[in-house]
Amino acid sequence: MFLRMMESGVPVCHTCGEHVGLNVNGEPFVACHECNFPICKSCFEYDLKEGRKACLRCGSPYDENLLDDVEKATGDQSTMAAHLSKSQDVGIHARHISSVSTLDSEMTEDNGNPIWKNRVESWKEKKNKKKKPATTKVEREAEIPPEQQMEDKPAPDASQPLSTIIPIPKSRLAPYRTVIIMRLIILGLFFHYRVTNPVDSAFGLWLTSVICEIWFAFSWVLDQFPKWYPVNRETYIDRLSARYEREGEPNELAAVDFFVSTVDPLKEPPLITANTVLSILALDYPVDKVSCYISDDGAAMLTFESLVETADFARKWVPFCKKFSIEPRAPEFYFSQKIDYLKDKVQPSFVKERRAMKRDYEEYKIRINALVAKAQKTPEEGWTMQDGTPWPGNNPRDHPGMIQVFLGYSGARDIEGNELPRLVYVSREKRPGYQHHKKAGAENALVRVSAVLTNAPFILNLDCDHYVNNSKAVREAMCFLMDPQVGRDVCYVQFPQRFDGIDRSDRYANRNTVFFDVNMKGLDGIQGPVYVGTGCVFNRQALYGYGPPSMPSFPKSSSSSCSCCCPGKKEPKDPSELYRDAKREELDAAIFNLREIDNYDEYERSMLISQTSFEKTFGLSSVFIESTLMENGGVAESANPSTLIKEAIHVIGCGYEEKTAWGKEIGWIYGSVTEDILTGFKMHCRGWRSIYCMPLRPAFKGSAPINLSDRLHQVLRWALGSVEIFLSRHCPLWYGFGGGRLKWLQRLAYINTIVYPFTSLPLIAYCSLPAICLLTGKFIIPTLSNLASVLFLGLFLSIIVTAVLELRWSGVSIEDLWRNEQFWVIGGVSAHLFAVFQGFLKMLAGIDTNFTVTAKAADDADFGELYIVKWTTLLIPPTTLLIVNMVGVVAGFSDALNKGYEAWGPLFGKVFFSFWVILHLYPFLKGLMGRQNRTPTIVVLWSVLLASVFSLVWVRINPFVSTADSTTVSQSCISIDC
Repeated sequence: MFLRMMESGVPVCHTCGEHVGLNVNGEPFVACHECNFPICKSCFEYDLKEGRKACLRCGSPYDENLLDDVEKATGDQSTMAAHLSKSQDVGIHARHISSVSTLDSEMTEDNGNPIWKNRVESWKEKKNKKKKPATTKVEREAEIPPEQQMEDKPAPDASQPLSTIIPIPKSRLAPYRTVIIMRLIILGLFFHYRVTNPVDSAFGLWLTSVICEIWFAFSWVLDQFPKWYPVNRETYIDRLSARYEREGEPNELAAVDFFVSTVDPLKEPPLITANTVLSILALDYPVDKVSCYISDDGAAMLTFESLVETADFARKWVPFCKKFSIEPRAPEFYFSQKIDYLKDKVQPSFVKERRAMKRDYEEYKIRINALVAKAQKTPEEGWTMQDGTPWPGNNPRDHPGMIQVFLGYSGARDIEGNELPRLVYVSREKRPGYQHHKKAGAENALVRVSAVLTNAPFILNLDCDHYVNNSKAVREAMCFLMDPQVGRDVCYVQFPQRFDGIDRSDRYANRNTVFFDVNMKGLDGIQGPVYVGTGCVFNRQALYGYGPPSMPSFPKSSSSSCSCCCPGKKEPKDPSELYRDAKREELDAAIFNLREIDNYDEYERSMLISQTSFEKTFGLSSVFIESTLMENGGVAESANPSTLIKEAIHVIGCGYEEKTAWGKEIGWIYGSVTEDILTGFKMHCRGWRSIYCMPLRPAFKGSAPINLSDRLHQVLRWALGSVEIFLSRHCPLWYGFGGGRLKWLQRLAYINTIVYPFTSLPLIAYCSLPAICLLTGKFIIPTLSNLASVLFLGLFLSIIVTAVLELRWSGVSIEDLWRNEQFWVIGGVSAHLFAVFQGFLKMLAGIDTNFTVTAKAADDADFGELYIVKWTTLLIPPTTLLIVNMVGVVAGFSDALNKGYEAWGPLFGKVFFSFWVILHLYPFLKGLMGRQNRTPTIVVLWSVLLASVFSLVWVRINPFVSTADSTTVSQSCISIDC
């Protein structure tokens, strides 16, 4: 059916799978002219009856003329019922079927794989079993009289959408957009004045300032316009339960595989990782649908032993959480809450059981602390397990792959006899001479292991220090991913990051509130938020490199024997991109062939894998390749657990990814330390969209480095990753233009994420200008005329009004906005500057920079880490700027006192400029001063030295006194008899 629809050239309805139909002009029916979201007339009328008058994809309101026409027309109710039944048959996660040809009849290679043949047969049986209940249900309803069907129908909420878009009110958004346009016009007039009025006496300073201001304006455009369509979303968890958790029927919620990655347990405390694991195991979600995979990339026995203890404690903790519905379900953070824990609790036994559980947790903490104390000193002969055998990971850079299943279907049950979610320890194989690709490589290893063992259709990855704060977080994500109207094109659902343990004033903008509450909302109205590395629920099929189901495939070239494709242009500009799209089309074609598997004999079935080059894409594992074809996930019922474990060990081998597409087209993408941005960017280029989910109770919470040095090193790592992407083939400036699947505003946002470190160069120059002007007596702006004064005043007012209106629609506080501005300057003149140079050294000269994992404090009520000053070279540039500007202010006032009243007018502008720099660097200055520890001597010495040299050079080049005055002074000095 899908093949006929696509060959006809008429778009297919995204909801029901039927043709969208034609309008009165004979053209395909289009409901939304903003994004051309394919929806047929019947489904469109149904949406209007339900009160939805905005596009499901982009949130734009429908055309009023179209609404009037539909309201006048009469809809056929029976047609709508047929559409709804067909949409369920198509399936929630049905992949797009390509129109390419079937098997090549001339294949004669004798490389059929009997294991693959058996796997395909078992997959076919499992798929038929999954389809059988739906068919039976339809037949059963057909046999029941209409009167009885009306009585047995579920609640109305079950058929309603699981989420809705809440547009920002026009009363708030219209003034905001108007001010942005006015600010653009004022910027144009401002630069016309600046360029046409040079300062001849300080031409170098004037030219530098103009170049810096042009770059700042360019950066503002990149940051501002992706916020043009901000939206809010609302989810309906009760409707999700009504649709997929019907009483008396099997639970139909999709399974989820959780990924938690850790490296060094001495820097990432095992207790923090354990709390993350416990919060996952205690989720408000069916236990048979949850599997938790822990990636130990350091192969540490401490991590393994702490998981043994955690699995044992989970047998008590999980039933306690579910019995009393406590939040959050990470014990460390639950017991440390300073709230009334008896609120909303009605069971008499709660207090007694809570005290017992707290005592059990404290005993568990002591056992974990004992393991940590024991691991502080490694024995000379290495670690030994309890049975006396050496620990395989004694050499973290040379060890075999390790997998251990602690809990699960055949594992231990909780103290009440109930089943627990599966908990799996994974440490991939590492050998010298192989590229392991750090976190991205570890995540890809988990993708393959989970596909072999559980193969859930969705993946949620978390950092080890991000625990589940909202037990219904997965249900929130499923409201998007399992909605037939929304979820088919969604590659991932991103949650905002929220943090514990940050000082009240958030001195170093650790919360990133402006980014998560403003920028990400704006992106959600375009093509979706960027992937930020944690707290994200992925569609597994998107990680495998496939395109979204609704996106039309590129037609195959008839003049070429290989699979080439054309992105809608006669002369494609990017052959490599066409080749990649062709490979994806081959995989789509193979899936179509497997759907029609009954049409082939046994030999043709065994040859399918060779015909489509699955092994070259996914690697040499028939079990894993079979799992990629199961759109709804699951493992073959006939699979032997011991065989699956062996296969899982095989897919985490260090040589498995060689000569495959892993890290290039599928999985987490390699090539940058910020693999998150790169991975999300590739998905958006394929036409997927992402969703931003902000539940009232934060879904996840983590810890952030509140110490100044640690915070700067964290920002340095992010900025270095952006520079690496800028210098790679995946740079948004030129990558992904062939198919036209990445929207322009989305591209602007990605360009902003990779060019922002380069702002450090004009920023550090601009922050030096006030001191230079004060030391030399010159200025970058000529004497202001009335018109120039109006322009400057208008520019400042537009900046202020833009910020105020942005705060109005986003709900961000002015303090968060100011902290963000301050740390933008602090990070720009320190971490971003070093990232630019290190990025060029790494990409052009091959000099790699290793980063240590930021230490996370388990608990610190007094924020002691905030006041510790740690030595780092990143502290030198901002400290130098502070000293130079302070010296400049003193020199400026001294010079004005000597020259008299007429010198105070020009001094005001220079001092204001200098105070602007000092005010932005004030949190940095407070961090240097500390509370108990003094600033490191080396920082003070280097900063004073650089400031002194800088000042003396400028005094030597352009002294305060004029040439005539200096000659007079020299002669008077000669006449003095010493």
